[in-house]
Amino acid sequence: MTATPIALGPNHTPLLEQAITGAGGELADPADARALIWNAGPEGFPERLPENIEWVQLFSAGVEEWFDTPVFDRHPNVLFTSAAGAFAGTVAEHALMLLLAGVRALPEHLAAHSWRRQELGRSIGTLRNATVAVVGAGGIGRELIALLAPLGSRVIAVNRSGTPIDLPGVVETLPAQRLPEVWSRTDHVVIAAPATPGTRHLLGKAELAQLKSHSWVVNIARGTLVDTDALVEALRAGTIGGAGLDVTDPEPLPEGHPLWDLPNALVTPHDSNPPQLRTVAFAEHVAENVSRFTKGRELIARIDVAAGY
Repeated sequence: MTATPIALGPNHTPLLEQAITGAGGELADPADARALIWNAGPEGFPERLPENIEWVQLFSAGVEEWFDTPVFDRHPNVLFTSAAGAFAGTVAEHALMLLLAGVRALPEHLAAHSWRRQELGRSIGTLRNATVAVVGAGGIGRELIALLAPLGSRVIAVNRSGTPIDLPGVVETLPAQRLPEVWSRTDHVVIAAPATPGTRHLLGKAELAQLKSHSWVVNIARGTLVDTDALVEALRAGTIGGAGLDVTDPEPLPEGHPLWDLPNALVTPHDSNPPQLRTVAFAEHVAENVSRFTKGRELIARIDVAAGY
């Protein structure tokens, strides 16, 4: 079988080269290739692609920054795929860490300088028999659900269509349009939805007011999905138990921002998907899609330009 010509750019790395050739492709110049694996952001992306390019694989899972450019408009006949799902395992692991840390009062324990067993003990909760809403039950959400199941959590999964998610621990799957029903019914919330104009400030003042005083909010998607000012207000007032954030708005979170000093806020610097793990996971994703492309099968993580992700 003749190998399929695949271009790689703008950075050539042995791991990605091996992923392409090992999956039935051969490295080629864009002028001679049927596909382009692009391992960088929108800056520097070719203004025009050769007409022979049928498919472009992008490096990021979230592609909102690409919608700020004319890339998709310039190439309406090219199929674009993202890396959605490629990094799901490590990000879900980070989400569980933030949620457990909050529920088990880890920030308070780390801040303590004396043996405050009785006082701190009143802040400790459990995920066993707790209801956790996973908002955005795609690749990351499904991986998280699998991690929550052995802990005995009950999961309300929210996805775009409401198609039932048949995984242990899922007690209900709701479409995004029924999200307003979820806030008052859940103990904790994990946000893993894509960032689009329609999901901006998905969690705001009204939604936070419906959560419980012990509820922890974890965001591992994009900072814009949460109204930061409303979140700070809720954390200060004790409306919710706390927040675990790997993403913020603004980002990077500036020095002196209230979230750094609030005792019930746990902030990590968008490192749920660290570089040393990201490249390996992306190479595996590339290999799978190259293999599918060479065999004429449907590619994974196709970007829906109309939906915005």
